Amino acid sequence: MPVILLCTLIFIMSSNPYPESIPGILFLDKLIHFFVYGLLGILFFRAVRERDSSRFQGYSMILGIALASLYGISDEIHQYFTPDRVADLYDVTADILGSLTGVLLYQFFIHKYYASFPYHSHMDKIEIFI
Repeated sequence: MPVILLCTLIFIMSSNPYPESIPGILFLDKLIHFFVYGLLGILFFRAVRERDSSRFQGYSMILGIALASLYGISDEIHQYFTPDRVADLYDVTADILGSLTGVLLYQFFIHKYYASFPYHSHMDKIEIFI
């Protein structure tokens, strides 16, 4: 469900005309793309991974990154046909790098957490909720 919600939010935001009153911070839109697609990559990874099998974690990571990146590409194609919006190759690059970074950091921290606390804890419940 979180994947669907974030994809819907991205679609709605990219369907609107580009806002005119954006702060003049250099590369702010690329940073937003990076962080949003980092989160989307994490959510896709969590949706496709096998909890009990470490054998398929690599495939799940690649699939999570690929799905988030493909959604980013499709979003830029959607923006190409949206009035007052443009498709930007740099946005796609930020989307791909964000999803890659998000999934890798998530896997690193979760793996580090479980290595430190191999027994059940409240983190399991938090991770399932997220």
